[in-house]
Amino acid sequence: MEMTLTEAELTDLDRIRALHLRAFGEVEGKLVANCAAALLTEASDPSTIHLVAGIEGAVVGHVAFSPVRRKRPPQQIGHILAPLAVEPAWQQRGVGSALVREGLRRLRLSGSGIVFVYGDPGYYGRFGFTRELAARFVPPHPLTQPAGWQALGREPRPGADGPVAIECVAALASPALW
Repeated sequence: MEMTLTEAELTDLDRIRALHLRAFGEVEGKLVANCAAALLTEASDPSTIHLVAGIEGAVVGHVAFSPVRRKRPPQQIGHILAPLAVEPAWQQRGVGSALVREGLRRLRLSGSGIVFVYGDPGYYGRFGFTRELAARFVPPHPLTQPAGWQALGREPRPGADGPVAIECVAALASPALW
């Protein structure tokens, strides 16, 4: 079976929402599915990159990379990878890795600097994400799992006064996501 990676469209909204519900379970799934849907419909500059993995016409994976900004002085500095979901029957089969790699490739081509993620260090470390780089940045909200805050890429000009506070698009602004 051949997997295709394409940009998500608004017509994929219901399938993306359902995918996140199945991948994350009843409680967390509602929060993440609503976030994914909001990201797909929210305008941002630069635009959020949404990729879907398809196999035999079914959406089996989704990832979003939305812009992040330095709070002071306000400046777009990179992106955050969130959320990523893979259909449970297709997990552990390279779907998530393919989505992450393709998204990172597109970001490199666009000249995006740093990419953040808040997730499993064992999984995201395979792509080069590190806690050390992320430690130089303050996420939008306190983290329930601080070890999950990671970054990859080139660091923008560091702030003279210590760690740089960042902010995300509105869809990622809920403290419950952090």
